[in-house]
Amino acid sequence: MIKRTLMQVQEMAKGHGLAARYEDTVITGVSTDSRKVGKGSLFIPLKGENFNGHLYAQKALDEGAAAVLWGESEENPPENAPVILVKDTLHALQQLAKSYKEQLRVKAIGITGSNGKTTAKDLTAAVLSTGFRVYKTQGNFNNHIGLPLTLLSMPETTEIAVLEMGMSAFGEIELLSKIAEPDAAIITNIGESHMAELGSREGIADAKMEIVKGMKPGGQFIYFGDEPLLKERTEALRFSTKPVTFGKSAANGYYPTNIEQTDKGVTFSAHPFQDALFIPVLGEHNVWNALAAAAAGQYFGLTEDQIKEGLEGLQMTAMRLELSKSEQGWSVINDAYNASPTSMLAAIKLMEDLTGYKRKIAVLGDMLELGESEAEFHRGVGEKIHSDKIDYVFTFGKLGEEIAAGAKANFAEGMVKSFTDKSALISELKSLVQKDDLLLVKASRGMKLEEVVAALV
Repeated sequence: MIKRTLMQVQEMAKGHGLAARYEDTVITGVSTDSRKVGKGSLFIPLKGENFNGHLYAQKALDEGAAAVLWGESEENPPENAPVILVKDTLHALQQLAKSYKEQLRVKAIGITGSNGKTTAKDLTAAVLSTGFRVYKTQGNFNNHIGLPLTLLSMPETTEIAVLEMGMSAFGEIELLSKIAEPDAAIITNIGESHMAELGSREGIADAKMEIVKGMKPGGQFIYFGDEPLLKERTEALRFSTKPVTFGKSAANGYYPTNIEQTDKGVTFSAHPFQDALFIPVLGEHNVWNALAAAAAGQYFGLTEDQIKEGLEGLQMTAMRLELSKSEQGWSVINDAYNASPTSMLAAIKLMEDLTGYKRKIAVLGDMLELGESEAEFHRGVGEKIHSDKIDYVFTFGKLGEEIAAGAKANFAEGMVKSFTDKSALISELKSLVQKDDLLLVKASRGMKLEEVVAALV
């Protein structure tokens, strides 16, 4: 993590006002949360509509912070303490992170997409780690605050940063791209997430394409070539390095020629590789994410053997198609971190494809931020669930009722049930589930369906 004198920090953040007696004080790390201040760190108080971190600056100092940044417009800065004045603390955080990355001469790869960006991040980091010292985004630190904090937490020995870039509105990915200045950028796909804010899939594609705006000259753009919206926008731009595509069809630079799914992961053959590859993560759709990671690995000069090793050694972020088995003998796929129609249908297809289980129970909750057509999207998911491959459908939430409404046309009476009370849902599942059953738990993060998983496993 960042370790600099306060004089250096002041220059990097483009601040002023530091008292001369504190210039040689060294900070180690930064924090924007006074409850999680590390000893000797720099506290950066952020300000929003309903909060003002400046009110907790003295508390941060009392808890061990070595210094604070302070917005010029805020009154009563801490006395007898190292304070650096800046015009805007959020902008200063972003500028400090950008300067730190530049000083380390770290290469970066930015990854975004409606679905799969966290898995693609994990896969890319695993591949690149076979040849470089890699640091990747932790958890959901993928926005205008999280990405700078990710950069500032990098060890000084980092050679490549693998950075997830999330967004909910236009302009956000562009900001992140210009902070990180990636040497390569990946777009995993275009789905329906954030339809409420962006209006259409075309709007989502425009927002995701912002990732190339900060990409370094000569950088490599890698995208899902089976998506016409991405192809159209890519062809309208001029790249000094030819973009690389991955996807299902042979029209892409990277595509699978054979896929075998088990409950341990996916084995697949793919162009342009000689040997079969394996990823220890569920879901045929994750083959595309693996191919994006492989393309990044080849761009950075890795061999096929290194790419194969990296994919096999994947360490996944939690709650993404995690398969666990209970002491009673049933299995649960935990995919409760996030959801959209595209990712939910992919998870259902995975469940349908897995063999060796007595019964299959889909537990599906609300998918959030889908805009005016949210009810239609949920009903459409329900209509696509096959009763010959899934035995029961349980839904949770008001929008989950729409999934149930769509599914009831295909299922016998009593095989589809809706709940708005999580305790009642858990109780019903516990009374139903048996040894050798398989359950899928999938919903947007706000529904907290990991609580259902915890009750079952």
